[in-house]
Amino acid sequence: MDMSAFMKGKAKQLPEEEKVITKLYEDEEGQAIPFKFKAIPTTLVDRIKDDCTTIQHIKGQRIESFERDRFSCRIGIETTVFPDFKNAELLQSYNCIDPVDLAKAILNLPGEYTEWIQTCSRLNGFDDTIEDLVKKAKN
Repeated sequence: MDMSAFMKGKAKQLPEEEKVITKLYEDEEGQAIPFKFKAIPTTLVDRIKDDCTTIQHIKGQRIESFERDRFSCRIGIETTVFPDFKNAELLQSYNCIDPVDLAKAILNLPGEYTEWIQTCSRLNGFDDTIEDLVKKAKN
């Protein structure tokens, strides 16, 4: 079989998308500002998964704890190009240190937050529900 299509540099760019997630923020003409998204590589998802997993040893047993909500939000933060939830000025504006807190402050309507998470999950190729994504991440 010909492997040339899989050689480094042959893959298409990671998917990108623009989508209005919230109508609470408008441009000068009163139009809702679309968010800009770009899929992230598997290696970054793995690092986020590791960051959201804690391991404790209690009475000789290894107990693994996974912060599902933080994982989902961190995927969203890394996938969202605009607005940049890691922007120092934006963080300071909301008196936040953690981009997770900032994302939740900006997307403070639960439906908008859920739409944002679902958009980021879909763009990254997770066609399953977020619960299925979390189960996969745990394994």
